[in-house]
Amino acid sequence: MTRLTRALRHRNYRLFFTGQSLSLVGTWITRVATSWLVYRLTGSALLLGVVSFCGQIPTMLLAPFAGVLVDRWDRHRLLVVTQILSMLQTLALALATLGHVITVPWLLGLQVVQGLINAFDTPARQAFVVEMVEDRADLPNAIALNSAMVNGSRIIGPSIGGALIAAVGEGWCFLADAISYIFVVASLLLMRVRTAPERRVEARVLKELREGFYYVRASLPIRTALIVLAIVSTMAMPYTVLMPAFVHDVLHGGPSTLGLLMTASGAGALAGGVYLASRTSVVGLGRVVMYATLAFGTGLIAFSLAGNLWLAVAALPVVGAGFMVQMAATNTVLQTLVDDRLRGRVMAFYTMAFFGTAPIGSLLAGAAAARFGSPTTIAAGGVVSIASGLWLASRLPALRAIVRPIYVERGILPVPAVDSGTKTL
Repeated sequence: MTRLTRALRHRNYRLFFTGQSLSLVGTWITRVATSWLVYRLTGSALLLGVVSFCGQIPTMLLAPFAGVLVDRWDRHRLLVVTQILSMLQTLALALATLGHVITVPWLLGLQVVQGLINAFDTPARQAFVVEMVEDRADLPNAIALNSAMVNGSRIIGPSIGGALIAAVGEGWCFLADAISYIFVVASLLLMRVRTAPERRVEARVLKELREGFYYVRASLPIRTALIVLAIVSTMAMPYTVLMPAFVHDVLHGGPSTLGLLMTASGAGALAGGVYLASRTSVVGLGRVVMYATLAFGTGLIAFSLAGNLWLAVAALPVVGAGFMVQMAATNTVLQTLVDDRLRGRVMAFYTMAFFGTAPIGSLLAGAAAARFGSPTTIAAGGVVSIASGLWLASRLPALRAIVRPIYVERGILPVPAVDSGTKTL
């Protein structure tokens, strides 16, 4: 157990983990409630995609610029601001819904606001992990625990959300989420963070942005990892957007069924997080990403073919585990390879690949589902995911040759292991 939770010995990370765990339960409650509210108001699979697009497109457009600013600003202070703003946005959504004045345009506007906040919050949070964990050897464990935390809340949150929607409606779900932000803000304020000296900046934002882009483009391992993540996030991950339509049209269920399916996916993702947390080295993670991508695609195809609730519940843990392991292992590889001075910018590109491409995928998925149905659209995403995993498999030998000397230089891999041909990635 100590090996699984070794990053928690760092006080700041322990505070963050506790506060964020409670807050993320509220976030997942809101995700379920938002999807259900949109489908209840409109009955449109296309609008499910449009709402998701509005919540994520600011991340795609602003994340690269936000990454430059994350490398310049105090990340701790920035996170306090973004979490408070997120709390206010969710409170506005709750009051509008409880007051029965919520409309689709209002919902779209509030989603855009949250997307603007997330464009800065996500790369700052990813880059700040290094500052909370003083011992770099514990960094992979901290990233894995972050993923386990997200997906542990994904098990609890949707179940609570489905029950709350059925009992009292979506507005109370949003209010519960707004209250949950208090915990993560408190955890950030209680941290003891060394104030970093102000970085003297002479270059313009666009020049620093270009520097980050050229760095990513020149690094074959980083570039390949981001491409695979972007393809899967665009074409396969939008299955979550289509869940309400799949539940309503295929399984003939309600909000409780939606909560159960999201919980099943979250259970698989949690298991994947525990697996990654149990690993003691980043060596071999490229192979893990490849297998996880293949498993994600296979699970999606099985889910799309499920004709009843229990077959769908059986397929979704594979889906959840596959995507979570792919996403978190990619994050770990990037955090291990990137230079510290460019960490915010590279994690901004990671944010674009993970979250920023999703709005395009959401629109494509919504339009495809309206024309061909949600099962066919989900299955197509699974096929694309499998193809991406096979492409990555073909590139692994070349990537290992590049990563091996970097790991040796940073003390991750001893020199004798190089001579023995150890698989580093």
